Amino acid sequence: MTEQSKHSHLGIIIQGSLSAGLEMRLDASQSVEDLRVGRFVVVEGANTRFFSMVTDVTLSSSNPNILFNPPGTDPFLMAVLSGTSTFGTVKLQPMLMLEKQALAAFSLGSAAALSEEENEGRGLRPVKTIPSHFSQVFEASAEDFALVFGKEDNTPGNTYFSIGRPLNMEVPVCVNLNRFIERSNGIFGKSGTGKSFLNRIFLSGIISKDLASVLVFDMHNEYGWQAMSESKSAPRVKGLKQLFGHQVVVFSLDAESSKARGIPDARELYIGYNQIEIEDLDLLKNELALSEATLENAYIAREKLGQDWIATLLDMSGEEIEEFTQVHKGHPVALKTLQRRLNTIVQKTPYLRPRVNHNYIEEILQQIQAGKHIVLEFGRQNNLLSYMLATNIITRRIHAEYVRQSERYICDPERVNPPRKLVIVIEEAHKFLSPQVARQTIFGIIAREMRKYFVTLLIVDQRPSGIDPEILSQIGTRVTALLNDDKDIDAVFTGVSGSQTLRTVLSQMDPKQQALVLGYAVPMPVVVRTRAFDSEFYKAVAPDGEAHDWRRLARGSREERQILEERAQNAAGELFGD
Repeated sequence: MTEQSKHSHLGIIIQGSLSAGLEMRLDASQSVEDLRVGRFVVVEGANTRFFSMVTDVTLSSSNPNILFNPPGTDPFLMAVLSGTSTFGTVKLQPMLMLEKQALAAFSLGSAAALSEEENEGRGLRPVKTIPSHFSQVFEASAEDFALVFGKEDNTPGNTYFSIGRPLNMEVPVCVNLNRFIERSNGIFGKSGTGKSFLNRIFLSGIISKDLASVLVFDMHNEYGWQAMSESKSAPRVKGLKQLFGHQVVVFSLDAESSKARGIPDARELYIGYNQIEIEDLDLLKNELALSEATLENAYIAREKLGQDWIATLLDMSGEEIEEFTQVHKGHPVALKTLQRRLNTIVQKTPYLRPRVNHNYIEEILQQIQAGKHIVLEFGRQNNLLSYMLATNIITRRIHAEYVRQSERYICDPERVNPPRKLVIVIEEAHKFLSPQVARQTIFGIIAREMRKYFVTLLIVDQRPSGIDPEILSQIGTRVTALLNDDKDIDAVFTGVSGSQTLRTVLSQMDPKQQALVLGYAVPMPVVVRTRAFDSEFYKAVAPDGEAHDWRRLARGSREERQILEERAQNAAGELFGD
């Protein structure tokens, strides 16, 4: 045993099973107080290395009589008994296994770049067996972390991105962002656990590696220019626009508010009454107390009044509504109720206009296809009704265009380029994906389609129990900060095997800057201390970010503006052309 292995030796396996996990007796030189649930350890079997997670810690004794006659406060007796008659036992859950002969076959660098299929073919596999009695257990090394989670570097094609560090070491834990964007993902945690900071870390990785475009529906104005922080030394943190400059385009439903907060070139966005579909009203039926009879009368009004049915209905008097229902059937009370509810929407959403001449959604699509990233700020219009309406309308139209473009590509992949991958970020996701509305909303459709049409979701929520279980089962990667509610914890582990042991890990995490990451983008669950969103992070993901001065951004060079306009026009021609 080398000097380093002596230092990292934790104990030996004394019993266990494949279904219930392993039990380790803690070495006498180790303190039970130094172990943390969620810690990553390695079990060295005779022929196989097992990568495992600490799921529980227990105090044990070789003779129960000792517990009936404790040594009191005598330090000498405690020292004599410790590690021999009294000792710690640790529950381990093996997550991955690697045969030692396969370990010698591939180097650290090549192992980190393997796909899941290649990993299974050449080494890393799901656990199918357990180590023998008295197998040695060691603290995972930096090489072990790189072998399992990959290693971030600047080589072309490397899509690994560091999201934090393990609980007991100063080595990076990486997520494969290429796999992350292939499926819809979720960031969960109770209020105050830093979900928005976690989200910004992942979005910064996607943008810096240019793997997809992101569309952020920014309900609380935290992603555009800057956001508030609880740190007294740095009360404000940079938003995506400050970090990545012209790569990020900010649209605002409240341009006055965006300009007041310092965004140099925020673009206004308005939505016309004629862009509202009855499906959007159906999403808001709980917020507006809309009955099924009222929605049925909405279909009658749309059919008879045409595309501008909302503007026409809002202008109708009570007598005109009575006459309308006599001619076209329908119920006058339900139609008047619908009129009042539509007036409520108009009053709470100042970005609505009877008619909008400019196609803002087409402009967003042009920017996305030109490789840009979009943040849609709500400013002072951040009430839930306003957020749900705008988010549903815009996403539905963008998805329809992506479906059209994807089908063109599928029919003729040699001559038609695929649309640029898109990650849509929504907050308060349970409002869009509850069991009652998930089948009607565009977000439920996107979550079930996965990557078929090059669009995925990144949902941020503090109440995952409110999300339809079918949708949760489609979530590829789950990044979960502390949750206290048992229903929410159960929801996070929907469709996850071995979730009982992970529940203990989740419940013992710190309320700040810790998260459990599991799913498609990581080979095994891991608890991390998430990266700090600070100046060091800024320099790592956007080396030129310090130079993104708003005056330079607002002014820009004539050559740069011309290049960007040409890219947008070319993308629009490809996207909307015949």
